[in-house]
Amino acid sequence: MSDTPTPAPAPAVVAAPPAPLMLNPLGTGDPFRWLGRGLRDLRAAPGIAAFYGICFWGMALVLGWVFRARPEYTMSLASGCLLVGPFLAMGLYETSRRREAGLPPSLGASITCWDSHMASMGMLVLVLIVLELLWGRASLVVFAVFFNTGMPSTTGVIQAVFNPQNWQFVAVYLMVGGVFAALVFASMVVSIPMILDRDTDALTAGIASIRVVLENPGVMLLWGALITLLVVLSLLAWGAGLLLVGPLLGHASWHAYRAAVARPAAVEPQAA
Repeated sequence: MSDTPTPAPAPAVVAAPPAPLMLNPLGTGDPFRWLGRGLRDLRAAPGIAAFYGICFWGMALVLGWVFRARPEYTMSLASGCLLVGPFLAMGLYETSRRREAGLPPSLGASITCWDSHMASMGMLVLVLIVLELLWGRASLVVFAVFFNTGMPSTTGVIQAVFNPQNWQFVAVYLMVGGVFAALVFASMVVSIPMILDRDTDALTAGIASIRVVLENPGVMLLWGALITLLVVLSLLAWGAGLLLVGPLLGHASWHAYRAAVARPAAVEPQAA
């Protein structure tokens, strides 16, 4: 028999539990910095920005035409835009992510970056559609309460909104719309770039996005106001401003995610 001692078995190595998601504090000047960094990304990849800008502008033109010609189909088409919009935004996030990583921007990579995140993106899109349908139903209820003669035509809607005598209707309509807009904004402000960056599930990304808003309400309110202002201004000239504003906000939203959500620290495996 050999007197050589039997080597002790190597300790089992188990993966450490995932670190909790850490958020960074934000300041009131951060949204303007995000826009500045987004503008740099846009300038670095003008061809990609033009492609997505044309897509956003085309969506706005189609929605505007449908609203004027067949307003009853506007809500259905808006649901379709909600299906396409997040995937377009993810392409812009991918362009900013590649620049950040020192990789050359690629239109092909930006178009196909979502294909490995279909499950999470599909769940987020479903949430968007449900919120949009609820928003549309709530709008119909508001119209029914204030206009007992039935739904007004497209011209009637515009006249109702701009008629000073209908200030109560406008106030309630804006309040209801603001609630749903806040829900959409809170659940999406960093969720899609987080899915792209970390391949997280939709629930985790959505909760993280809501946490960012709840922990930085003033900054996120300013960010939402800037987004709204830029989009409204871009729609004045037949939506042509979306050629610039759409890609700019897409790139800036990536930097908003980077600023708000701390990068995960490297975790060493633990010995059992």
